[in-house]
Amino acid sequence: MEEKLGFTAIRTLLRGNCLCQLGWERVGDMTFMTDAAEINRQLSAIREFRRLKEEAEELPLEFFFDVRQCVARLKLKGTHMEEQELFELMRCLQTIIDFRECLNDNQNQNQNQNDNDNEDESENDKLSTASQLSTINYQLSTTPYPTLWELAKDVHAYPNIARRISQILDKYGHIKDSASSALFHIRGELKKAAGSVSQTLNSILRKAQQDGLIEKDVTPAMRDGRLVIPIPPSMKRKISGIVHDESATGKTLFLEPTAVVEANNRVRELEAEEKREIIRILTEVSDEIRPDVDGILESMKFLGEIDFIQAKTQLAHEFDAIEPEVLPHPHIDWVQACHPLLRNSLKRQNKDIVPLDITLTSNEERDASHPKILIISGPNAGGKSVCLKTVGLLQYMVQCGLSVPMKENSTMGVFDTIMIDIGDEQSIEDDLSTYSSHLLNMKRMIKASNDKTLLLIDEFGTGTEPQIGGAIAEAVLKQFWERKAWGVITTHYQNLKHFAEDHPGVINGAMLYDRHQMKALFQLQIGRPGSSFAIEIARKTGLPEEVINDAAEIVGQDYIQSDKYLQDIVRDKRYWEQKRQTVHQREKDVEKTISRYETNIEEIDKERKAILRRAKEQAEEMLKEANRRIENTIREIREAAAEKERTRQLREELNDFRSEVKEIDTTEKDAAIEKKMQQILARRERKEKRRAEKAAKGQQEGQKSKVEGQKPEAQGQKELSPIEKLLKKFNEGDTSFDVKVTQKSNIGAMMDAERNKKSSMTRNVIDEHTRNFRHEIDVRGLRGDEALMEVQRFVDDAIIIGVSQVRILHGKGNGILRSLIRDYLNALPNVIGCRDEHVQLGGAGITVVDLG
Repeated sequence: MEEKLGFTAIRTLLRGNCLCQLGWERVGDMTFMTDAAEINRQLSAIREFRRLKEEAEELPLEFFFDVRQCVARLKLKGTHMEEQELFELMRCLQTIIDFRECLNDNQNQNQNQNDNDNEDESENDKLSTASQLSTINYQLSTTPYPTLWELAKDVHAYPNIARRISQILDKYGHIKDSASSALFHIRGELKKAAGSVSQTLNSILRKAQQDGLIEKDVTPAMRDGRLVIPIPPSMKRKISGIVHDESATGKTLFLEPTAVVEANNRVRELEAEEKREIIRILTEVSDEIRPDVDGILESMKFLGEIDFIQAKTQLAHEFDAIEPEVLPHPHIDWVQACHPLLRNSLKRQNKDIVPLDITLTSNEERDASHPKILIISGPNAGGKSVCLKTVGLLQYMVQCGLSVPMKENSTMGVFDTIMIDIGDEQSIEDDLSTYSSHLLNMKRMIKASNDKTLLLIDEFGTGTEPQIGGAIAEAVLKQFWERKAWGVITTHYQNLKHFAEDHPGVINGAMLYDRHQMKALFQLQIGRPGSSFAIEIARKTGLPEEVINDAAEIVGQDYIQSDKYLQDIVRDKRYWEQKRQTVHQREKDVEKTISRYETNIEEIDKERKAILRRAKEQAEEMLKEANRRIENTIREIREAAAEKERTRQLREELNDFRSEVKEIDTTEKDAAIEKKMQQILARRERKEKRRAEKAAKGQQEGQKSKVEGQKPEAQGQKELSPIEKLLKKFNEGDTSFDVKVTQKSNIGAMMDAERNKKSSMTRNVIDEHTRNFRHEIDVRGLRGDEALMEVQRFVDDAIIIGVSQVRILHGKGNGILRSLIRDYLNALPNVIGCRDEHVQLGGAGITVVDLG
């Protein structure tokens, strides 16, 4: 059935959106569901995930790996996970941690908003214990992502394991030098040994090149993990060493000089020690993970579920689909529903799809206003089968928990079974004709159908002699009707069209056809049967007119006229339907306008109340400030032994001001409140102006008396300390220092202390650089200017701590980055030389820099 409905293609597209095998398997496990609550839960998860992607700053969807096999292997004692496996496990666990934190962050933002909304209602009230519990329950129920949070809240992310793995692995997934002290020591010895071998081998190579034993462009090579020199066979006795290999042509031997044999042996021993230490570290970490293997595997299921949800969200975006309300009983009320695969196909051809509006509902008493069975008729290639498959595919998709392309005001229901009879069912193996296969399907449908079954039958009754075929189809349809089944059926039979007129709960539908332009409109109109337009289509295809006239005489003029009248009725109905839709749209526009005005009025009223509340708060603040100022004035008057009458007047003004503020009431009319506030602000402005004028006058008098009591040259100057005088002279170029000042200030001791302090800081910086310095840097992937900046800092650090040789990894590419770096290095006085690393260790992709 999935193949005929097109759901196999949907499943394939969904798998293509998955990030890892975990989600891919969940797509395979996706099945047809009949539980409306579970369907709504899955649709809600898609809806929440879509919103989370829009609201979250960064959603962790980068690292999804299937680590179940390697984790399950840890159940056997003595086993361990490899570096890459641990690296992928760490990233998976970190993804779970980040996803939970993302949900928490957005949930807390929503909670803070709720707290702010409720803050003004009871600022000083203390909640009882019962009220607090009620508030907590309310907050949990208003979380913005309840479905996703329900999935994530009990999942263990094991942050300790992720942290432990990050302690031994670097950002590339390799064991760090600091993973253990033994590994740090081994790798240090290995670098020294490898450097010694490289230097000795290069020295031997240069000597051989100078003596003319080998070519100038020969570089060291690697054979069996040992550094060797490519030489001609004739020179093997002139250079002492061991031949490890020869080229396929026999013209080149790979010789390991005797002088580096022991050093190479030491390198091999250290590499073996390094490998053993790495295995020991991996085994130790694996032993720490082993007790939590079962829990980690459960967490991987959560990761697969998130992958599955994000894949469905991506599919919904591709189909421009929504998550409709799903009722717990059979119900179809779709607005502008589209076949997703057909729409995408037409979109690639720059064509638009004609959406489908269809309503099938039911009540206890079956009537024409609540149809359960739709009989679609109309011309061939007019879209009847597309309507049928659209209904089947969208219903199947939603009952598999997927979004469907239709308008937001659509609603859907749940059917226990969907039964289809589409296409040619001829079976050679079972010796069944096409019609026999259809009859066998009808038998099964009659036996299994009930009031929760959706039947999808294409070209009902065809495949045999039309008269008896139509009679059998009508009898079968009557069985479906008596069993209260739901269905969408396409047909050309007139008797089936009449069946709908006599049986409540069955309704006709027509695929519209433009008779003037002679083309199908692919638009379904429910309520009237459709014409097959056989005569018009035959004439359009170019059949001789005499053939068409003979056919019309055979079928009879009454049939031709009735079909013509039916076409006219359909045409007129379409015209008035368009008019009705236009009026309905105008009504909706008017309703929207009224609603917008009502909303604006409510917002204006809220804003007015808010402004008045702020005005009263401002007035109260003014009262507090005035109170403080009056009290300060009274204190100053008392200190200055002012008259009691002035004090009394100030207190009276304060009391008047307080009474005026208390008279402000936000329930009064706007004009009264505005007038009161203007009076208060005007009084405040006059007082501030008088106070400012008085203060300015007093300040002028004070400055005048102060200036008169000072010497002109002393105004604005500050007495300098001896050390400040000395520095001032030094800055002005005066080297004649006062010995007494110098001795008194102890300048020599201060300068010595400063030099010692700087020297100590310099030693600390160098020690810090030495501890953290690595002998190589990786600038691959950087732009030229960025790479040069990194190389500059790297070489400066190397020179500071006294390193003799470093390596720069820049890659080969077109050689542009390599040339930029070497041009810069050759211009540095501390760089003795730079060259390519040997071929097996990177060649032209690495530059070895010698520092002096």
